[in-house]
Amino acid sequence: MIPFQEEVYQLTKKLVEHPSIVGTFGERDIAYLIYEILQEVPYFREHPDFLRMTPTRHDECERYNVMALVKAGRENTRETVILMGHMDTVDVEDYGKWINLAFSPEELVKEWNRSNLPKDVKKDLETGDYLGGRGVLDMKSGIAIHLAIVRYFALNRHLLQGNLLFVATCDEERNSRGILSALADILHLGKEENLSYIAAINSDYTSPRYEGDTSRYVYLGTVGKLLPAFYIVGKETHAGQVFEGFDPNLIVSELTSRIDYNTDLCDEMFGEITIPPVSLKQTDLKKQYDVQTPQTAFVYYNFFVHSWSPREVLNKLKQLAIDAFEAAVMKFQARYRLYSELSGHPYEGMLIRPRVYTYEEFYQECREKYGQEFEQKVLQFTRNMINEETIDVRDYARRMVEELWQWGGDAEPVIIIFYASPYIPRVVLNEQDPRDFRLIEAVQKAVQKVEPCQEKEVQVRKFFPYISDMSFVAISDNKHEIEAFEKNMPAWGAKYHMDMEAIRQLDVPVVNIGPYGKAAHKKWERLEVSYSMQWVPNLTVRVIQHLFAPDRKN
Repeated sequence: MIPFQEEVYQLTKKLVEHPSIVGTFGERDIAYLIYEILQEVPYFREHPDFLRMTPTRHDECERYNVMALVKAGRENTRETVILMGHMDTVDVEDYGKWINLAFSPEELVKEWNRSNLPKDVKKDLETGDYLGGRGVLDMKSGIAIHLAIVRYFALNRHLLQGNLLFVATCDEERNSRGILSALADILHLGKEENLSYIAAINSDYTSPRYEGDTSRYVYLGTVGKLLPAFYIVGKETHAGQVFEGFDPNLIVSELTSRIDYNTDLCDEMFGEITIPPVSLKQTDLKKQYDVQTPQTAFVYYNFFVHSWSPREVLNKLKQLAIDAFEAAVMKFQARYRLYSELSGHPYEGMLIRPRVYTYEEFYQECREKYGQEFEQKVLQFTRNMINEETIDVRDYARRMVEELWQWGGDAEPVIIIFYASPYIPRVVLNEQDPRDFRLIEAVQKAVQKVEPCQEKEVQVRKFFPYISDMSFVAISDNKHEIEAFEKNMPAWGAKYHMDMEAIRQLDVPVVNIGPYGKAAHKKWERLEVSYSMQWVPNLTVRVIQHLFAPDRKN
């Protein structure tokens, strides 16, 4: 057992003490810090070309990724394992009165111990084995683990049978621009140094899967994530004449009642099931208060996948949207009739025909109707929007749909479905694939060696359950399935860039072996020290050694 704990502890503390909230200059500064830490390693002083800080592409912020290559002790070895993780964190506004201690792990724990704490937090702190602070779990301890492993093998290259590439990325917490930019740099370095990438090991955080869960987890592959969105057009009217219009929020309410927490929309694969969808934003699009009902509304939902492609998800949601639209119309008509009976007013009815388009369908309809003039209009609008640097990619997508409707729509209610946010691909490891099986086998052997030496059960599962950069080193959807996403994401190729070809070129099986703790992204974020800082790095080292073993049957 390699004594990693003290080194990982000090590195974690040092990294947490340097704020790197996503979208701030801290992201830039943490890259410099990690670069400087690695510069102190003698190997990188001897081989400065193997340590690089690369700027992100297609990015409005100045920020960087850090890459460090350690070559095997023996010559002419192409096989390379990537150690990956992210440097950025979420904000600290939730810390309240402890906000000034959010980046001071030891001081924060001391202050917590003097405070009235939730029972679960108090119980963990009483063990003396937990450290708090923003990023201590997600995921500066993960970066620290990989830094310690890189330093270990850089000083003991005779123990390294293949090459290691350390990659620390920015912007994981928002739009994954770090890893998407790093893809080109990883591939370029591979060509430059004649490397063959055989696997990637991510070090993102792990947590209990349910209350009372005491297991620790290793994840082969990862969940995918989509953000399906709905632009809904109703008919505006004065609030004193409500039945002369049609409120788009009524459709939204029917949509959300069919999608939120709906277990029919959980995607099962290998006996593992995704969390059901939930709304992340739901609003009408009135800009100010008046007594007119809204004309348009907008809603989008988080949607996890294990096996479903973007096209399958779109098809499922289109049918649900039709059902929701029809239900909203029926409810409207029934209530109009009842009001007419109660008030004695004549029931005149309103003919509302439920119409649901995908973005691709409506775009094609507009192009067929208006031809080149429409194409030029869209192109000009796109150029104008790209110049608005502060616009969020989700709002960009919505405004593109809005512009299309204003150009080619009519005065009748409609739903247009599209994808509002970047595609985060699912990654499935297949035991029938020799490269996938090599990683699966290495993980299983490593867990078998390490698990008996520590108190908690270590389970190996198929899908990392959180959004992560693991999604961008391989892809399980084919080109036809991805095309449905591209054609239904208005920001694709304009506000959002994703090099699918680079992902397919890299295409490495990936595992998450990360620190363990609780309450990531919350003020009670805390890390279990002994497992995370001693067992996780040793488990990772064993996986690396099994991957590179000349005879992997032993």
